[in-house]
This record gives sequence, C-alpha cells and structure tokens, in this order.
Amino acid sequence: MQIGESIFIAVDVIRSHKMRSFLTLLGVIIGVTAIIGMQSLIDGFQKNLESELEQLGTNVFYVNKYPAIQMGDDEEYRNRKDITLKEAVAIEQYCPSVVQVGPEDGQFGITAKYKDRKTSPTNYLVAAFPAYFPNNGLFVAEGRAITEVDVDNNRQVVVVGINVVEELFPYQDPIGEDIIFDGHRYQVIGVLEEQGSMFGQSQDDILIIPLTTFQKYYGRNRSLTIAVQARSPELMETAQEEVIGVLRTVRKVPLDEPNDFEIFSSETLMETFNDMTRMIRIGAIVIVSFALLVAGIGIMNIMLVSVRERTREIGIRLAIGAKRRDILFQFLVEAILLSNIGGIIGILIGIGISQLVALISPIPSAIPVGMIVIGFVFCSLVGLIFGVYPANKASKMDPIEALRYE
Repeated sequence: MQIGESIFIAVDVIRSHKMRSFLTLLGVIIGVTAIIGMQSLIDGFQKNLESELEQLGTNVFYVNKYPAIQMGDDEEYRNRKDITLKEAVAIEQYCPSVVQVGPEDGQFGITAKYKDRKTSPTNYLVAAFPAYFPNNGLFVAEGRAITEVDVDNNRQVVVVGINVVEELFPYQDPIGEDIIFDGHRYQVIGVLEEQGSMFGQSQDDILIIPLTTFQKYYGRNRSLTIAVQARSPELMETAQEEVIGVLRTVRKVPLDEPNDFEIFSSETLMETFNDMTRMIRIGAIVIVSFALLVAGIGIMNIMLVSVRERTREIGIRLAIGAKRRDILFQFLVEAILLSNIGGIIGILIGIGISQLVALISPIPSAIPVGMIVIGFVFCSLVGLIFGVYPANKASKMDPIEALRYE
C-alpha cells in the first residue's frame, strides 16, 4: 500500500469520527499551544530587549549597589554600603581605560507645572552629571545640556523630554521658562531629541537636573548608579577590571571576600535574561512532555477502539491478500496523522496568541521556526510510539477470526 493511499484512508477515518478525534487531540493541542506560544513570547521579548539594549552602547557599563536583575535575598544587598560620589571620583582619577564617568540618581512619579498647566504624574526625574548624556546616547535638540558649572553651583536648571514640552509648552518655546515640581522652581535650558520607549516605558517623560541640586532637596543618603564609558568596546573588559580594583580599594573590601557592588552592561543583562529564560524553557518542555504523554495514551486508546471497530475490515483486507506490514503501516499512519493534526492546530493557536500579544503590547511577534520543527517531530514521535501497540495488534489478527467478528 502506498503512503498516499494510507493517508487518504486515515483522513477519511478521522473525518468520520470528528468529535472523538478532537477530544483525543486536546492534550496534543494544549501541549503544543503552550510551548509555541511561550517560545514566541520569549523570542519576541528577547528581540525587543536586544533592540532596547543597543541604545546603551557597547562600551558603557554600570556600577550599582544592587544587581540589575535581582533574584537573591534582598537583605543581602540592602546591607551593602551605598555607592557614593567618592567612588565616582576615584574611578575617574585612577582608571586610565575609562573616558566618561557619570554618577546618577533619580525618582519616579514627578508632576511638573507651568502656570495653569501640569504634566501627568509619570515623569522620571534624573539627577546626573554631564556624562549622563553621552553615556546614554542622548542628544539635545534645543538649548543645551547640563554642564560642570551647573553641577558645581547647584543650579536649578532642567533638561526636559519632548512629552513634557508637549504637555506644558504646546504653543511656545520652552527654553528659558521656569517650571515647578516638588515645590522647587527650575529653568528649562534644553529639550531632548525624541527617544521613544524602552521596555514599554516612554523615555520622553523625563526631567534631568544636576545631581548636586537633587541631593540638596532629596537628600545625600542615597546609593548612586555610576555609568562608566570605556575608551573603546575593545577596552571594556580592561576598564571593568580597573573599576573593580579601584572600588574594592576605596570600599575596603577584604581580599577573601566577594565584591560588595555589582557591575553590569547590556551584554551581561542579555546573558542574565537568557539564563532565566533557559530555565523557563526547560520547565515548559517538561510540562509539555507530560501533556504529550497523556495525549499519547489517549491516542493509543482511541486507536485500540478503532482496531476493534474495524476488525472485519482488517479480516477482509488480510483475506484478499494484504500483507501484515500493510495493516501495521496503515494504523501507524493514522496515529501519526492524528497526532500531527493536533500539533498543527496547537502551532496555529500558539502563533495566534503571540500575534495578539504583539497587538496589545510593545513585545514584537516572533515565529519560533526551530520550536515548530521540534513540535512536529515530537508529535510524530508521540503518534509513532503510542500507535505501535494498536497497529501491531491489528496486523497480528487471524483473518478467519477477524471475519467472524460481529
């Protein structure tokens, strides 16, 4: 019997028992939908993350009291000494592979006012040195950026994002105007180029003031983030080693103890994300494997029912000259086809879920071609493994006994 004829017969059998076939395939559909949908979302988020992290540059890294992605005991990190301006000054003085050092602080949820207008309370207030702009790839479209003079003199000046301008100054030039937030008046000296969004958060809801001015009003007992720019991407590793050595000395970390600070870059953030998603993928594959195991048992049961229902048909085919391997092959094709139909439905639903998420969120859609191929292979194996017993039972029937079956 040719494979085309076997597939035709298998399709006809499945079509004649639609509801029974659908219920049998639910396990396969759910399992494959879960793995394809999850993989699509992870790949889409990874693509988005890589795109966003490119904005940070390949030769910029950060020093912080806390890890960029915290997975351990929070108390362990809270008990560390704060990162202060002293560390930033030491890095600038003693690290020859470093070209820019920018200590930063900030606060979310700021509402800015101008006369009778005010912004939504979604602005991020950044307290920074002049190095903040080149370290973060920011450019001033109008006016100027913060300077060393502004920092040294605690000037009450601010560089604003385009969203702030649109809310407060829709019909006028903002440069030179005064705005108020948290009870203090600041003169607008610059407007940033439009930044778009990062991780679903608009980068244009931003207010940037000198770090010293921020500390005057919000306190100095806060741990800073220090952005460090190496002289070139090739010197990143050397610059990080220099910074680690300087910080351990300044912070008096004993030789036999680990660093009491964290260093991370776009590359290390990507590695951390990949490590996290790797465990998620493994967990999902284990869960889906159990789902497919249950589905495989269902396929085997339904194929045994099919063998019993078609006993006379098997007997007739054997009596007119069909070989046992033809019967075996026929039922294996039916089991594999049944499993793969469930796989196709699951793949389509999984991709549909990822497309829907892409429509309602900033996470782009991604079609995991590799996982789709693996899904097909798994479905075929499930059909093959769990179809062997019913197919073998059908092929070993005695033709005479099968013809007598009522």
